[in-house]
Amino acid sequence: MLTVTVQNLDAGVILRCSGRIVGGEETAILCPVAAHIGRDVVLDLEEVEAIDATGIGLLIALQAAGFYLKLLNPTDPVREMLKLQRLDSIFDIRESRSADDGSDEVATEVATNDRSEAATSTPSWSVPPSTDPGLADPGLVTC
Repeated sequence: MLTVTVQNLDAGVILRCSGRIVGGEETAILCPVAAHIGRDVVLDLEEVEAIDATGIGLLIALQAAGFYLKLLNPTDPVREMLKLQRLDSIFDIRESRSADDGSDEVATEVATNDRSEAATSTPSWSVPPSTDPGLADPGLVTC
């Protein structure tokens, strides 16, 4: 399951992702990103276990649609997939591995283009894995 926690800032938003960015669960990212059109979007990938071709396609599609995504703390499997697809030069990727090294400060700085602004948290989004593929139209995204 993919869970996305949204942290709103004045000039941007941080989406803290946890789980797997894979086919069938990508709407957990799509919906909160779409709700923040025109704002800087940081995807904190520190707790993402894996990303597949659908997840990579989602990131590319969002970038192509005009959302400038900044990727923070990609795990080794995610970084390897981005590198394998030669996308590590397309996305703005930042590192900050532990809470002790100020990762919240780095995420806030990245999201606000180095401006100091107050942050507020909002609810998480999650998409449970589907056990019956006939239950939902795969082309239909409801946020």
